[in-house]
Amino acid sequence: MFKEFKQFIARGNVIDLAVGVIIGAAFTSIVKSLVSNIINPLIGIFIGKIDLSNLVLKVGDATFKYGSFINSVINFLIISFIVFLIVKAVNKITKKEKKEAGPTAEDYLKDIRDLLESKTE
Repeated sequence: MFKEFKQFIARGNVIDLAVGVIIGAAFTSIVKSLVSNIINPLIGIFIGKIDLSNLVLKVGDATFKYGSFINSVINFLIISFIVFLIVKAVNKITKKEKKEAGPTAEDYLKDIRDLLESKTE
């Protein structure tokens, strides 16, 4: 069982996933700091409050912390935009690598098909 576990951990996908999770957690803390220390005060200038997380709505005994929700939405939008930019850049790089890789098996099969069609005519 230890041998199987060792093989599982040594696989590239597991290590890549672990690195991605660690970097993602660190990136999330950076974005949270950006939102709470830079974006919220900037928004606070326009609405008159510095800390959005303190915005609450009380209805009876219920307290709705919509300011914290706004912070979470801003965090999500920033993180998703950065992930979009990263995926876009990676796709652009992989497309260039595919173009530079040369002919593929599919290209050879198309050539064979074309040669066979020209011989039958």
